[in-house]
Amino acid sequence: MELTKEQAQELIAKRVAQEFRNGDVVTLGIGLPTKAVRYLPENVHIIVQSENGVLGVGTYQDETNRDRHITNAGGVGVTINPGGCCVDSAMSFAMMRGGHIDITVLGALQVDAEGNLANWCIPGKFTPGMGGAMDLVVGTKRLIVAMEHTAKGAPKILNRCTLPLTAVHKVNMIITEKAVFEVTPTGLLLREIMPDSSLDDIRAATAADFEVDLR
Repeated sequence: MELTKEQAQELIAKRVAQEFRNGDVVTLGIGLPTKAVRYLPENVHIIVQSENGVLGVGTYQDETNRDRHITNAGGVGVTINPGGCCVDSAMSFAMMRGGHIDITVLGALQVDAEGNLANWCIPGKFTPGMGGAMDLVVGTKRLIVAMEHTAKGAPKILNRCTLPLTAVHKVNMIITEKAVFEVTPTGLLLREIMPDSSLDDIRAATAADFEVDLR
């Protein structure tokens, strides 16, 4: 069954949430990664950091709690959980660069078998730069890429990225609507096949070599 874009993203977000552990400090990239907090198990409480300086990000705003001054890094209105706070950019980036983030979840344009990430330069389009992504991936203890498996039918998981890199040898795990890969020193390891997918589907949609070791 072919999933819609929304169904694929929700499936990915649910699986990402399973990687969080109680007490983790987590940074979620713009878009798809932010959906993961909707699916946290009841007994798991994490502290979400947003690179624009919010520590303790809560739910999205609705009609009952609108405040245009409180947004995540993508400019989307969010709430702050009890005990949370706002800090300046220097403090926020010190947290990211200083190794204080347990898990960072980012989207990607490409990721490869060596754990390299390309997520900022779109061919043929103006991009002002990679923003805080470089700081996030270099400083985090663990990096998870959460993305759709292909873009307009073209594989996004390659043996080697062809776009300019955001970071080198930093990706630990790749989660898509088709598969969960672990990035090891010897290459990609397929650890899970997602619902409604198959090994044949994954091989057809992946332009990288990988070994299979299902959990």
